[in-house]
Amino acid sequence: MIQIGGYQIDTSDPVTWVVAGALIALLLLFWLVLRSGAAATRAARAVEPLAHQMGALGGTVQALSNGQERLAGGLTHVSDLQARSQSQMMEAMERRLEEVQKSMGDTLHGTSTRTARSLGELQQKLEQIDKAQANIEKLSGDVLGLQDILSNKQRRGMFGEIQLNDIVSKALPSDAYSFQTTLSNGKRADCLIHLPNPPGPLVIDAKFPLEAYETLTEAEGPEAVKRALRDLGTAVRVHIKAISERYIIEGETADGAVMFLPSEAVYAELHARLPEVVRAGFDARVWIVSPTTCMATLNTMRAVLKDARMREQAGEIRKALKQLHRDVEIIGERAGKLETHLRQAGDDVDGILTASARAGKRAERLDNFDFEELAPDAANTTVVPLPRT
Repeated sequence: MIQIGGYQIDTSDPVTWVVAGALIALLLLFWLVLRSGAAATRAARAVEPLAHQMGALGGTVQALSNGQERLAGGLTHVSDLQARSQSQMMEAMERRLEEVQKSMGDTLHGTSTRTARSLGELQQKLEQIDKAQANIEKLSGDVLGLQDILSNKQRRGMFGEIQLNDIVSKALPSDAYSFQTTLSNGKRADCLIHLPNPPGPLVIDAKFPLEAYETLTEAEGPEAVKRALRDLGTAVRVHIKAISERYIIEGETADGAVMFLPSEAVYAELHARLPEVVRAGFDARVWIVSPTTCMATLNTMRAVLKDARMREQAGEIRKALKQLHRDVEIIGERAGKLETHLRQAGDDVDGILTASARAGKRAERLDNFDFEELAPDAANTTVVPLPRT
């Protein structure tokens, strides 16, 4: 900043330098005019408006300088505001960044926790799947073993016998049946139920026409199904005939026998599609049962056995009742004797109470005697002491 003629001029402004150059040029021109002698007056008159314009130009320069100062102040204020705004924005951004980082940390922690829990649950489910897979493999092995058993006739017969043994042993007492009993004709029965006469011992034989049933289940078309049904009926009729001839012996067994089918499916197929075979069994006095109906039949037999045993024990029950009646009579006799003794004891007690009352009255009279008012003779009487024993 420089001061010329009472005005402050900013030397850093290019406009100021332009105006200063113009003033210097005018001053040089004015000096040249003054040096010319003849034109001095005219130059003076010409310089007056120029001086007036230069004064106006100086005011304009001052106004520009003042505007520049205000602009500089405004720029400083704007700069300060911008700095404060930037500082506040940076603080807000830092706080927001911290919040975002915290939120992200919490979210990551929660996500890691849920992930760990999910992995744990997944591990448990995988273990359960492994166990289920092991059970399936075991079941597959059991199924294959069952298929091997059922594919062999001898093993299939043993399978039916084992199932029959299990059902019978659960339904009846141990002394009401026997397994693999040989009859008088030399035939061996799978199970013999010891029923009372009538009807007498009843034979239960296990049969399993598996091949004919499998052929029926695999048959396709009406003709194939018809042939399979005929074969199944033929197989069951053969079993019915064999049981009727082998296990119904007059005077030794009951007049009927039971054929046990260890398959509910075969039993249902017979009753649904081959009722004539079931009727043929009734005619031959051979009743066909499944595991479910066999259990119901055995429960009925159990009731029959219980009733028969109660009839057998009827004589013992009557004998026991007679002895009980005699014991009651003896108790009555002894109670009568006890009543007599109690009555005599009561009389004796009454006598004792009467004697006790009399003794009490005498003692009371003795207690009321006045020994001080005795007669003089009695007072002067010498008391002789009793000898010591």
